[in-house]
Amino acid sequence: MRHADFTIAPTAATAATIATRPTAALGGGDASFGRLFSELQDEVNAYIQHGDTDGGAASSLSAEGAMLRLRAQGLIMNPEEHGVDAAAAGTPEQQAFLDSIAPWARQAAERLGVAPELVQAHAALESGWGQRPLRTAEGASSHNLFGIKAGASWEGASGESTTTEYVNGAAIKTRERFRAYPDAASAFQDYARVLSDNPRYRGALNTGGDARAFAEGLARGGYATDPGYAAKLARIAAGLQGNRE
Repeated sequence: MRHADFTIAPTAATAATIATRPTAALGGGDASFGRLFSELQDEVNAYIQHGDTDGGAASSLSAEGAMLRLRAQGLIMNPEEHGVDAAAAGTPEQQAFLDSIAPWARQAAERLGVAPELVQAHAALESGWGQRPLRTAEGASSHNLFGIKAGASWEGASGESTTTEYVNGAAIKTRERFRAYPDAASAFQDYARVLSDNPRYRGALNTGGDARAFAEGLARGGYATDPGYAAKLARIAAGLQGNRE
């Protein structure tokens, strides 16, 4: 998903808060960890029970407690809950997905100067191997396999969907507007146009079969906010390339 369409306004520095528990406390074995986790749960439960309409109770939460509170409210997910990070097509369904997009992937790859497997890997990562398609308000597929958002300049159809963005390493759920296409061919054509026309992604172009260079070029350009995005994409692409050998 494109990081450029999702920004977080800088916040002013705040007054010092209660010191967090030192991480060394986690090294005292299972009993120490259990006590710490129990304390954090009690802290968060007390917050939820008493509420915090004026910010007073929340301001007394430790950093760890604040993180658990957000997860309890469903606003933050564990990093491992986001995305599909399979190294290569390991199921018949995944292979069928790759076969279904192969003609358009080759066309997009030729325009971008990269191997088709890299484009297929990008579509697989963003769409969960085609199992998590972005949908329109009517429930129809948007054919948006690359998670491209509908910014202010987008004049085509769009649909709103829940997505995940990373802020300071935390995975946060948010609602965003995404582009919608009449068919998959249009989606791949727009994808190639977005990457080739935007100078931010110049580092990803003409990288041939270099999966790492392609993935890092996209990450540097701000395609996604996930700090592990380049590694995930490169791993899937390398897996697909290995299957071709």
